[in-house]
Amino acid sequence: MDLALASIGMVLLSPLMLVMFVLVRATSPGPALFRQVRVGAGRRTFVMLKFRTMRIDADQQLHLDYVRRLMAGEVEAVDGLYKLDHDPRITRLGALLRRTSLDELPQLLNVLRGDMSLVGPRPMLPAELEMLPPWAGVRFEVPPGITGLWQVSGRNRLTMTQGLRIDVDYTQRRSAWLDLLVLLRTIPAVLGSTGR
Repeated sequence: MDLALASIGMVLLSPLMLVMFVLVRATSPGPALFRQVRVGAGRRTFVMLKFRTMRIDADQQLHLDYVRRLMAGEVEAVDGLYKLDHDPRITRLGALLRRTSLDELPQLLNVLRGDMSLVGPRPMLPAELEMLPPWAGVRFEVPPGITGLWQVSGRNRLTMTQGLRIDVDYTQRRSAWLDLLVLLRTIPAVLGSTGR
């Protein structure tokens, strides 16, 4: 299902992806694609692709410090969202791409390469591994996904711990039917920004 749907998606969305490629290059200096090492199934690392939404000199430490505070319960929601408020690293176009999840389209290539699945747990940064509670380790038994149960269940409206529990729940209940349900729920979540 992953290969079939990702292949169809690449064909149908290639004109849109080309427009996104040009717009990212035209609106800020740097490459259109952002490459970042993430942790996949079996805790193996891979290079994940996204359209670049940040300045090329963006510091990753800002994100990691925020995740540490999230895991420690030291962060309060801003307008109902658990996310960096007014992140100075994000470009104006990048904010739009993130809000609409268009920045994630290049991950279809990761699916075709076998690094990711269409549906699965959120792909984690290697530096985030040390912050995970032991019970969350089962989430690495399956490939990470472009979308997932966490994303359609509230995404940034949930605490990190709540999201990890949903990832674990997905891993334990994983099936083709659940994947199809998540894919169907992703469309209104993105269109209505309820997955934010």
